[in-house]
Amino acid sequence: MFADFLGGARGRLLPASVPFRFFGAAVVFHVAAWALLLLYGDQLPGFEGGPGPLLAALHLVTLGVLAMTAMGAAFQLLPVATKKPLRSVVACKVSFWMFCSGLLALLHGMATVAQPSMELGGGLMVAGLTVYAAVIADNLRRVSDMRVVTDHAWTAMASLVTLALFGLLLIGDFAGGYLPDHRGLAIAHAVVAAYGFMGMLALGFSFVLVPMFGLSPPADARLGQRAAWLAAGALVVTVAGLAAAMPALVFAGGVLGLAATGMHLRAMFKVMKSRMKKQLGGSFVLIRLGWVLMPVSIGLGLAAAAGLGASWSATLFGFVLVFGWLLSFLTGVLQRILPFLASMYSVAPGVKPVLVSRLTAERPLKIHLICHCLALTLIAGGIVSGQGLLVRLGAAAGLTGAAAFAGFAGLVWFRLARHLKNKR
Repeated sequence: MFADFLGGARGRLLPASVPFRFFGAAVVFHVAAWALLLLYGDQLPGFEGGPGPLLAALHLVTLGVLAMTAMGAAFQLLPVATKKPLRSVVACKVSFWMFCSGLLALLHGMATVAQPSMELGGGLMVAGLTVYAAVIADNLRRVSDMRVVTDHAWTAMASLVTLALFGLLLIGDFAGGYLPDHRGLAIAHAVVAAYGFMGMLALGFSFVLVPMFGLSPPADARLGQRAAWLAAGALVVTVAGLAAAMPALVFAGGVLGLAATGMHLRAMFKVMKSRMKKQLGGSFVLIRLGWVLMPVSIGLGLAAAAGLGASWSATLFGFVLVFGWLLSFLTGVLQRILPFLASMYSVAPGVKPVLVSRLTAERPLKIHLICHCLALTLIAGGIVSGQGLLVRLGAAAGLTGAAAFAGFAGLVWFRLARHLKNKR
């Protein structure tokens, strides 16, 4: 699997500046998200949406960290996995600058409740995402194999269109007040964004990355495809239930989602059981934590939809979904992708590649792992108990971990640059 993935991969690598600008921005926004939550975390217990610093902190994670990472990974890893190069590097760069500038405007508007900034930012971000979706769709339509990856990716692209439309409607509704159920559409927007766009990309790429990292045989593609189809059906049913205010449909969608999750995790369990590399390090602690919290998030969502857990159930659902499952999983993957890609980029005429182990600083990653898990525990406890102080203590731990992760990423880029400079 590893050799097949890498076969001819260097010919399909983008210039290093393209994926690393997405990953670098994600690292910076990671720190900013925890910092903002530290400042305003006492408002998190009972939070159910609305403009303000907490909404900005949430979107710093969902858009600044998760979506930015997903975009960079898709641009770089999809053509390597599908063996079909992207047609336009310029389009990738345009997508980044439109998305990033739009995100900054959107975050400013959300934090300060400035409607013009939100509208400008939303428009720029949708334009950037449109370019991104066009590039990825062009790659996917030229692929006849790798169905387990492309099926997930097509669902992610459909979800991207839907979440962009929902997002623009929600932004406009802050001023216009035309939506009959703003909160219901906001929940649907969150479900499509987290489970549909970012979640489906994460699950699809798992069928390439997890076997590669563990030196395992290929994952069960048929099981993965069935999980992808079931997950797509779960999304449609859940969003329909939310749009029609039909709890029975939402519950049915959640049950389908749990079934899809079980099938996906079964495929991943088979991969992990057959792996040749037994010591996988702290990155797989985070990946496994994400796997555990994925079905937990669905269970919490069902509990919130049923009105269980009183005032904290909806807030805890959102926190576990975004910070628990997705952020844990993607930071675990990102700490593998960064040195792996840097090693591939370290090859130059007359220059041997630098080993991944030489690019990886383990101490910052250990600090991040400890702090991230502590942050999740403290903040979840603060949400349930209604104690804002616990939330802020957890955010302080999260900020410390994010700073350590930024140090790790900075060292990867510094060591790569030093290697290339010394070999000239």
